[in-house]
Amino acid sequence: MTGLDRRSVAAIAKAVNSGTTTALAVAEETLARAEAYDAVQPQVWISRASREDFLAAARAVDARIAAGETLPLAGVPYAAKDNIDVAGMTTTAGCPAFAYDPEGSADVIERLSAAGAVCLGKTNLDQFATGLNGSRSPYGIPRNAYNLAYVSGGSSSGSSVVVAAGVVPFALGTDTAGSGRVPAAFNHLIGFKPTKGRWSTRGLVPACRTLDCITVFTDDTADARLLDGVIAGFDAGDPYSKPLADRPRAVKRIGVPRRDQRQFFGDAASEYFYDKALEVLAGQGEIVEIDYAPLQEAALLLYGGPWVAERTAAIEDLLLSNPEAVDPTVREVVEQGLPVTAVDLFHGIYRLADLKRHADLLWEDIDMMVFPTAGTTYRVAEMLASPVALNSNLGAYTNFVNLLDMAALAVPAGIRANGTGFGITLIGPADTDRALLDAADAYLSAAALAPVPPLDLEGRMETVKLAVVGAHLKDMPLHWQLTSRNATFVGAFETAPSYRLYALANSTPPKPALVFEEGGASIPVEVYELGAAEFGSFVAEVPAPLAIGTVTLADGTSVKGFVSEPRATIGASDITALGGWRNYIASLA
Repeated sequence: MTGLDRRSVAAIAKAVNSGTTTALAVAEETLARAEAYDAVQPQVWISRASREDFLAAARAVDARIAAGETLPLAGVPYAAKDNIDVAGMTTTAGCPAFAYDPEGSADVIERLSAAGAVCLGKTNLDQFATGLNGSRSPYGIPRNAYNLAYVSGGSSSGSSVVVAAGVVPFALGTDTAGSGRVPAAFNHLIGFKPTKGRWSTRGLVPACRTLDCITVFTDDTADARLLDGVIAGFDAGDPYSKPLADRPRAVKRIGVPRRDQRQFFGDAASEYFYDKALEVLAGQGEIVEIDYAPLQEAALLLYGGPWVAERTAAIEDLLLSNPEAVDPTVREVVEQGLPVTAVDLFHGIYRLADLKRHADLLWEDIDMMVFPTAGTTYRVAEMLASPVALNSNLGAYTNFVNLLDMAALAVPAGIRANGTGFGITLIGPADTDRALLDAADAYLSAAALAPVPPLDLEGRMETVKLAVVGAHLKDMPLHWQLTSRNATFVGAFETAPSYRLYALANSTPPKPALVFEEGGASIPVEVYELGAAEFGSFVAEVPAPLAIGTVTLADGTSVKGFVSEPRATIGASDITALGGWRNYIASLA
């Protein structure tokens, strides 16, 4: 199972309804897919339906079809995040001490079942849906489906991975601070976060009950639209449910953060992909820079303000009676809510009202906002070393959305060299969910994104791309330092037109210095890929005044490459005009 043989929700339902296949056949194939991916990441699941129960549910769908029913989700298999109640399956919320057997299913599960969908199992998550990275679970750490060294995103970690891996065509997640959007971005998926109250949250273990949304991961917007048509609707059993409404909204002006307010945390690839996305969007509407500061202030209220106490309220009994049962990082977060007073809360409510009024007035000047879904991504090892600070970075563009009652849709927008995804989020006022899906269709059609890379089924070796400009070029004296490390030739490129090339004085063998200078030129380079450990040993051998830094290529992407200290140009010859190191060496002959 490669994950490339994707099955859409719509295609499965059409085939089962028409008799081209059966729900039972789909279920048997799904079990085979799940068992195959267990060899890669069994930890994406907390529990699965027994084979007998899963096949019995599929047979029941076939019986309904035989009786003359047409079902919008006939035989479609799916997964549910394990903070959503599914009858017959234990709900854990990622905490064994909290686990319980629900009396019935959540409203969303009931609607899916009525439409003919069949639940395969419950997926792993950041405990109590507190986190945006996926590493905070006693059931193991789900990892990015395309590079196992990297985080999957959270808290809906397992749900995003089982869709990315092609095990099921859709999975339910949840979203309070971005948990239905960040994992979508990292795994090249659509992450649909409906307006608060559009989808019932009855049967959901709350994180912040007034803010929580149930979400869905899919491969495309058509499936997200189909699922919204099944799930959306008023539920009298949910006090936060509201009557269904759809507000059409033409997109003429698109709000984006001011450039000086954009945060990419040193991730040049994310910045590049975001700029490219804005270039595409500029063909669909006017790009308008807005002041992100008020939205960011609202975002800070979620964890830095009194709303953290709502997370505390959700697990207060367990937190006080058995604190050791709670993940240490989650406990560190939710314990901050214990000293919050009613006075603190009312001050927060008043400030949020001010900020929401500001946000509501923004919609008079813009029709949609488009932000990076996350400014960067991290390796699992990095996240475990700094779990709070790095997790906070992942929420830089997501935390304000539910606080300010907005709809959001995460869509892919680029593929990093390491295989992980970069995404953008389309954001609109409440009830513009369908309008956002339409806007996403227009963007994705115009963006013509590169195909999603193959899955990482064995553990992708971490690699680094390195640009060489002189003595390490092919057939040059130091090229052996690359070949001895099994470096792979990626291709011949040019730098961005902002570099100058110097020949170092008194260097044996002759070596160049690449210097960033405005008004420079494009310099020919060769790019090689080598393992992270091999790259580290290579860097250790680079002599001063040379160094390894970041070099920008002509297409805007960045790779590691040779740069130099300022002293390198002392006594050096400017050879930029010769058009590269090979031409310089030829001139010496």
